[in-house]
Amino acid sequence: MVGESLKYVAEQDGSWLALLGWGAAAFKCGPRDRWIGWTQSQQWQRLRFIANNLRFLILPGPRRPNLASKVLGANLRRLSSDWQEIFGHPIVLAETFIDPDFAGTCYRAAGWQELGMTQGYGRNGGRYHYHGRPKSIWVRPLHRRGREWLAAPFDVPAFQPGGPYLPDLNYVLDSRGG
Repeated sequence: MVGESLKYVAEQDGSWLALLGWGAAAFKCGPRDRWIGWTQSQQWQRLRFIANNLRFLILPGPRRPNLASKVLGANLRRLSSDWQEIFGHPIVLAETFIDPDFAGTCYRAAGWQELGMTQGYGRNGGRYHYHGRPKSIWVRPLHRRGREWLAAPFDVPAFQPGGPYLPDLNYVLDSRGG
């Protein structure tokens, strides 16, 4: 993993259950970019607000019902605030790419949405190469307005220094309570 990245260990009672790795979003992804509806300029400026789930591994051990979706859900609840604390900006959308050997069941159970398939290219060392294995593309907004913010014509307060903790200027009460 290069660039901004976070690694997590999910544990219970001192036992490791799962490993997760998050990194920079894919530079180009047609189905994701069309779903967001952003311009190329917006993409260039706001791609850092998307994190890619690069690794997710449930470790061997006793079977626990719904463990994968529970781990994903718990991790997503803290991902943006951890990213804000470490890198100085929030994450408003998570993405992942699933190999065709897997169904993505745990992602669906954790509220992710499948957008389509890649074209079978990968990027390595700044160059694209055709590997011939299209993957399914999944996304999950981490804020209810995340998709809207990514395509907004101007930077929203969540993208400004100080992050999502700025006041909502669309709702103001005056001193008389009105």
